[in-house]
Amino acid sequence: MSEYQAEVVFRPGSDALAYLPEGPCADGPGQVSWVAIQHGGDTKEGSVNILDLASGENRCHTLPGRPGFAFPTDNPSVFLTGFERKVGFFDVESADWVGAFGEVEGEEEGTIINDGVICGNGVLFGTKDVAFADPKAGLYLWLPGMKVPVHLRGGQTCSNGKVIITRAGESFLLDIDTPTKMVVEYPLDLENQRLGEPRTVVDLQEVDAYPDGMVITPDGQSVIIAMYNPNDVEAGEARQHSLTNGELEATWKTPGSPRVTCPLLMEVSGKVVLLLTTAVEHMTEEEQARHPNAGCLFQGATSIEGLAAPIRVELPR
Repeated sequence: MSEYQAEVVFRPGSDALAYLPEGPCADGPGQVSWVAIQHGGDTKEGSVNILDLASGENRCHTLPGRPGFAFPTDNPSVFLTGFERKVGFFDVESADWVGAFGEVEGEEEGTIINDGVICGNGVLFGTKDVAFADPKAGLYLWLPGMKVPVHLRGGQTCSNGKVIITRAGESFLLDIDTPTKMVVEYPLDLENQRLGEPRTVVDLQEVDAYPDGMVITPDGQSVIIAMYNPNDVEAGEARQHSLTNGELEATWKTPGSPRVTCPLLMEVSGKVVLLLTTAVEHMTEEEQARHPNAGCLFQGATSIEGLAAPIRVELPR
């Protein structure tokens, strides 16, 4: 098993941006976009951020809601994003939707859009109970033009890491409902817009931390999972597990920051690195003093060679 120590690559300049960073995406050479889900425990606004890793310059665009994801498109100011219960293309410069957006219907109060994965020119995403208590959230598919996303499955509490893979000509969704501490695989029928029954591919129930965001390795054989640890521990971690047998293959530690939220594999200076977002969320002042790197973005080395070009969603013409 390989072990890596990640290092701080960006320290947010405000408590608001350090509270709950997630969803990093490669957004051009040496540039990464990410979302601050919310700017503090008592606020209902967040932001889309665009970070230049070399200079450390971070451009922040506040949204009228709490975003779960924001994927770059072929228009630099427009992101495929979901915040609160709405999903669609949002121009962060003009602070307005581009074209029609969709809106989640039929869920109980207290849920908002959370993590997602690009699916064609749309997005497959989950919602979460903001109290992290009840299985009243679910999985949805939104494609351009939809006023109401398709409800694929209910019974989730905090729908997180997602990857779509193809195997023997068939599609599958890898998915994490965080409280279960398991990665499951659903057969995905995009033509009929439905999911089959899940099977467990990685079981993390013996780990103290909770699985949050997830990416797949370029060979399609393993997943790297960000582990959100609510406990007062010295370091957080991300874990690479085999999809064949679930075995642990590698870990990345984030010293001084136990709540790791999302991973991203990207190329920096010709090498494939692992970027990790971390959070301050729910920490007391005493815990923050003990964890000075909470809320920072980290970068760790990998042994991975070769990475596909980042996907940019095409805006409907």
